[in-house]
Amino acid sequence: MSRAGKSSKRSAKKTAPKPLLLPEVLDLTAAAPLAQSFLSRRGTELSVDASQVRRVGAQCLQVILAAASTWKADGVRLCLDNPTEEFLEGSRLLGIKFDQEIAVPEHA
Repeated sequence: MSRAGKSSKRSAKKTAPKPLLLPEVLDLTAAAPLAQSFLSRRGTELSVDASQVRRVGAQCLQVILAAASTWKADGVRLCLDNPTEEFLEGSRLLGIKFDQEIAVPEHA
C-alpha cells in the first residue's frame, strides 16, 4: 500500500472532541474562565460534562445558556452529559430545565 493510502486512512479517522469538564463549584469566580473555555472550543461539536458539579450559580448558567445559543446559531451540536442532581436542582431553582442536547443544529 502506498503512503498516500495510509495517510488518507489516518485522516479519515475522527477522534471525538475532548469534553468540557465543568468544575465542582460554578460560582461568580468560575464564570469568566468558563466563558473562555467555551470560546476556545467555538465551532466544534462539544460535550459538556457536569458530573463534578456540586454548586451552580446564575452567572455560570448564563454562560452555559449563551454558549448553547451560540452553538445553535453556528449549527453545531452542544450536549450536556452526566449532570449531577445538584446541577439540575440549581438550574430548576433559577427556572432553567436542561435536556441532554442543549443546542441542536437546525437542518434546512
